[in-house]
Amino acid sequence: MNKPLYISSWPSCILHLDADNFFAAVEQTVNPRLKGKPVITGAERGIVAAASIEAKARGVKRGVSLADAKKMCPGLVCVPSDYETYSLFSKRMFAIMRRFTPMVEEYSIDEAFADLSGLRQVHRASYGEIAKRIKESVENELGLTVSVGLSLTKSIAKLASKFKKPSGLTLVPGIVLDEFLKKITVEKVWGFGPNKTALLNKLHIKTAYDFIKKPEGWVKDYLHKPGVEIHRELLGHVVWPVSAEEKSTYASISKTKTFTPPSNKKDFVYAQALRNLEGACLKARRFGLEAKTLSLYLKTQNFKGYALDLKLPYATSVPLNISAPFYDLFEALYRPNTLYRATGVVLGELSVVTEKQFSLFENPVQTVKQEWVTKSMDSINAKYGKFKVHLAESLSAQKRHEGARGELPARKKELLKGENFRQRLGIVLLKHSI
Repeated sequence: MNKPLYISSWPSCILHLDADNFFAAVEQTVNPRLKGKPVITGAERGIVAAASIEAKARGVKRGVSLADAKKMCPGLVCVPSDYETYSLFSKRMFAIMRRFTPMVEEYSIDEAFADLSGLRQVHRASYGEIAKRIKESVENELGLTVSVGLSLTKSIAKLASKFKKPSGLTLVPGIVLDEFLKKITVEKVWGFGPNKTALLNKLHIKTAYDFIKKPEGWVKDYLHKPGVEIHRELLGHVVWPVSAEEKSTYASISKTKTFTPPSNKKDFVYAQALRNLEGACLKARRFGLEAKTLSLYLKTQNFKGYALDLKLPYATSVPLNISAPFYDLFEALYRPNTLYRATGVVLGELSVVTEKQFSLFENPVQTVKQEWVTKSMDSINAKYGKFKVHLAESLSAQKRHEGARGELPARKKELLKGENFRQRLGIVLLKHSI
């Protein structure tokens, strides 16, 4: 098994793009006065959510308390998270990638895969040159640096993008796969957690190269099907293709919201919880799903969480249908004179929307009317913006959220780098030639 791998350079070509220090980098781009300074986001949560490269250089890491971070790094700039602006940058980053290939899979807010296989002739460039163009386009148009990995499969491309950060570009064609995997320890492999890493180390498997040299039968005995899939991906065989389709099936849907400052006002905390319910139900309706169970949890200022579950009488994704039992759930959880910092809702036992069967004790006329009202709300919100029409009791959640930073989110005040008014308004740009 010590014979070197022989794979042609590019039987397939997968790109992985990973934005460097994404949240903090967006803050520095939106506010140039923060360029070159140690910046962290997450001030509203009391812990570091993301750190800029300057903050990381001084030892500040994600998850550290703000007090400890300030001790490590005098002069640290702490800003509340602005997820609306981060989301906008994320969408624009993925839109740039789609200019080069329609096969783009949004893996997270700051990571994506793209399948470039067969596109060399279309772009009249090598795969490395296409990857370089994508990287430069994102960096020039958005003012962010990104690290890019290019290889035969998603697993190897993801390892390659993390191999050289920040602003790295690492190509791993088949002919150098052996040498590359010798430099990768097993804990860095996508899919290997601490337990699997400990097991592999115990079996004297230290690097990804050591792992691929093991026969598939051996891998199946110790790591079962997930391990076999990782083994094949690292050998250069595509097991997990890039999927450009938006995810449409979910085991559950959750929505959470952290608010600043923490509050002990019952109406306000309930408004936050109800807004989560509206958001979760909206997402379920978008995918034609409805839930049979509902969970609500409240998190206190000292990071203690309390949750309760509810079995719904019938599957639904209409907040009006379940607002009454939802309030009862909140009443059972809420404790007066307690500071709360976050609420969350989870919709479970999701299924495709079907015609409902009501019991004798339910009111089908009222339920159907509530569904009609919800459809009208969705129609209005689709035209004028999310939550332009919402349940009255969630109103204060909206006002408080906008004021959390003491100002409107950046995306609501001004155009971002590389953006014009036509893009902001979503107006299609028509091109013609004479």
